[in-house]
Amino acid sequence: MPNEQVSGSNPLAADVPQFSTAEYTHTPGTERCGLCNNLLGGEYFRVNGLMACPQCAAEARNGQPRDSHVAFSRGLVLGIGAAIAGMIVYAAFTIVTGWYIGYLALGVGYLVAKAMKKGSHGLGGRRYQVAAVLLTYAAISVAAVPIGISYAIKHKQQKPAATQNADVTVNGDSASSQPASSPKAPSSKGAAIVQLVLLGLASPFLELQDPVHGLIGLFILFIGLRIAWQQTASAPLDVEGPYSASARLG
Repeated sequence: MPNEQVSGSNPLAADVPQFSTAEYTHTPGTERCGLCNNLLGGEYFRVNGLMACPQCAAEARNGQPRDSHVAFSRGLVLGIGAAIAGMIVYAAFTIVTGWYIGYLALGVGYLVAKAMKKGSHGLGGRRYQVAAVLLTYAAISVAAVPIGISYAIKHKQQKPAATQNADVTVNGDSASSQPASSPKAPSSKGAAIVQLVLLGLASPFLELQDPVHGLIGLFILFIGLRIAWQQTASAPLDVEGPYSASARLG
């Protein structure tokens, strides 16, 4: 049974860093499987460098890596963070430069996928792929909301002041003498935010009003979603061990 020990007859060899050999520090009774999060017993394995219990290692060797709610939750949290960061960068770049570059969608898909894989410690699978695609689509499409708001504000500021007061007088009578129409009651902020988010999610298809640019945008979006799907697929696992959990570094 292999173990992770530093061997040698020279008593000073233990003090010399072994750069060619990975060294791990264990605290017996506290190590947990990096895949299922259960406590490890007398022996453990390493799956892609992660400490794993015998059951998870056996499943990995059989080509069926054991997924867990903990691993998926970690991947989902990091994926959401990456999606928010990608949306901010995508919108900020477009607003600041005025250039609408659809190829940034490819980077957003890659960023979300890598974040999810990092959070799950390399695990992937169908639910990771579905989550990555949904997060990537949401990040890219909802970015159209701040871009559209910025565009509207800029064009509103460019309107001449004369057009705002064009109907001040009518037939020599001051418009101020006419009764003012009652303003429309503003909707709640929550409803307005929901409407903006829904509008953003539909924005890739609303752009089909210009068929050429709309189809190009959808094609680039599809490539970004495909990257997110492929990068979060199940990957081959390298299983090593078993190792003794009681082994100590000399």
